[in-house]
Amino acid sequence: MLKKLFATVLMSFSAAAIAVPFGSQSVLVVEDDTGKILLEKNADRVVPIASLTKLMTAMVVLDARLDMDELIEIDRSDVDTFKHSSSRVPVGALISRRDVLQLALMSSDNRAAAALARTYPGGTEGFKAAVKRKIAALGMSQTVIEEPTGLSPHNRSTAGDLVKMATASSRYAEITRMTTESKDLININGREVEYRNTNRLVGAKGWDIGLSKTGYTSEAGRCLIMNIKAAGKNATMILLNANASSARILDALNIRRFITGEEAPVRVAKAASRGSRFKASSSRARIKASAGSSKVKAVKKRSKVKVVPKRRKK
Repeated sequence: MLKKLFATVLMSFSAAAIAVPFGSQSVLVVEDDTGKILLEKNADRVVPIASLTKLMTAMVVLDARLDMDELIEIDRSDVDTFKHSSSRVPVGALISRRDVLQLALMSSDNRAAAALARTYPGGTEGFKAAVKRKIAALGMSQTVIEEPTGLSPHNRSTAGDLVKMATASSRYAEITRMTTESKDLININGREVEYRNTNRLVGAKGWDIGLSKTGYTSEAGRCLIMNIKAAGKNATMILLNANASSARILDALNIRRFITGEEAPVRVAKAASRGSRFKASSSRARIKASAGSSKVKAVKKRSKVKVVPKRRKK
């Protein structure tokens, strides 16, 4: 009897909760194969989504089955005059639609995304109508997307809706390939120019990433959609409104540690300054961190998010 009691106490110590910093203001992590919610924080909060928008842009363009080898000329109207964001894609450059899509997804180039919408059948208005139809088809009831780049703060959604967008995006082989390449050479006016992925974790040692898209504006903060494989599980994470790139990466690292069951979280005091702390126990209980509070609520039973299993890139 004493041995049994001692074993129970020992197990309770091994399952003791450890404090983990969360820098992102909204978080949702879903196990793809089961639809089970693993981690959640403010998943229903409607917020700007910045360049995460470009996943929707890519799906709509690919759905139209346009000629991907057609050359698109980058026009002056594609230049960002709203936030004056920089671009390494020069006005007047003739680039294949395939490479323009690559630039929009991998390097998150705003001129490239704008050019994709401008050259869509029916122009920008035709593109907007197609986006509305796609949003409705995916059941993203809390989502509004008004333009293709994500520069507008009126492009808004929730972590819950963005899981649906991520799942749908992962079914497009072109999107998964383009978002998981760490770099690529693009022909710009007869010269090979190297462009890199905006997600530093793509290509990093130890990371098996099946989909990736970053985002940033002053209104949206640092955002990330990423699908990872860890400990034999496929999981999709949505991170919204982190105050720094380091906080966004820290959250991704801690989520992977949570999935794999590693004991020690990564701690960076600066990255944790803006977010509440949540407790992740080794018993794998799902955790819900209340907004603006350090209190933690363990959720024993939650309704599952319906996520269709997807094929991973080999």
